[in-house]
Amino acid sequence: MDTPTPTGPTPASQPTSGKDHGRAGRDLKAAIGSAAVLLGAIAASLLFFKAAFMVIVAIAVCVAVWELGRGFSAKGIDLPEEPLMVGGVVMVVVAYLFGSDALVTATAVTGLVTMLWLLRRGIEGYVQNASASLFTLVYVPFLGSFVALLLSEGGLGGGGLDDDGVRGIIVFIGVTIASDTGGYVAGVLFGKHPMAPVISPKKSWEGFAGSMVFTVAAGIILIVWLLDGDWWVGIFLGLIAVVMATLGDLCESVMKRDLGIKDMSQVIPGHGGLMDRLDSLLATIAPIWLLLHHLVYR
Repeated sequence: MDTPTPTGPTPASQPTSGKDHGRAGRDLKAAIGSAAVLLGAIAASLLFFKAAFMVIVAIAVCVAVWELGRGFSAKGIDLPEEPLMVGGVVMVVVAYLFGSDALVTATAVTGLVTMLWLLRRGIEGYVQNASASLFTLVYVPFLGSFVALLLSEGGLGGGGLDDDGVRGIIVFIGVTIASDTGGYVAGVLFGKHPMAPVISPKKSWEGFAGSMVFTVAAGIILIVWLLDGDWWVGIFLGLIAVVMATLGDLCESVMKRDLGIKDMSQVIPGHGGLMDRLDSLLATIAPIWLLLHHLVYR
C-alpha cells in the first residue's frame, strides 16, 4: 500500500484513476467495505474450520496469477496461466499437508511443467515468457504457500484461537495491517519527505516511521498475548515485518510503473487489484514463518 502524502503534483508518467478522493487517495467507503468482507471471511474460516482458509489462499493464488498475466500482457508477455494456477494450488495444499520439503518439490515440478508447457508455443518469446513464468511462480504461489506452512504449525484440521497455527496467522495478518495502517495515518498527517520519489511519490519517510511504531507495538502485543512468546521476539518481528512490507510495496510499485498500469485490476472495490493488497503480505510471510517457527514454536 502506497502511503499517501502531500508530495506535490503527480508526475506526468504516473497513471491516474481520473477520480479525486482527496488526500486519502482512494474511495474510503468502498475500501472499508471490501476490507470488512475479506477479513470476515478469513476470520470465519480460521475460527471454525481452518482448512477452509486454505481454499481462500488457493483462490487468492489463482486470482493473483491472473492479475499478473493481465499486467504482463501490457509488455507483450504471455503468461501460461493454466500450469501456474494448477501448480500453485498443488503447492499450497502439499505445504499444508506435508510441510516445507514437499513445497520445494512441488515448486520445482511446477516450474519444469510450466517450461515444458511453453514449448507448445514454439520459439518466439520463449525466454521472455519462461522468465516471467518462473518469476510469477516464486512471487505468488511459492511465497503464498508459507501461509500454509504457518497454519500447519497447529496441526491439520480444527481451528479456533486454541490452535497455534491460527494464532500465527492472526499475528502475521495483524502486524502487516499495522504496518499499512501506521504508514497510511502518518503519511496523511505528517508526510513531507518522499522515500522513493521516482518509484512511489506517495510513500514518505514519515509514513515509514509511523509503520515502524505501529508494527513494533503490534508485534509485542500479539507475540506476548497470543503466542505467549518473549517481548523481544515481538520487537524483532515488528522490525522485520515493517522493512519487508515496505520493500514489498516498493517492488510492486516498480512493477506497475514498468508495465505502465495503475492497478493490477479492479477486483476489490476501493483497493484495486488483489496483488495491490498482497504485496506486503507476500513479502512478510516467509521471514515471519521462519522467526515464529524457530523462536516461538520451538
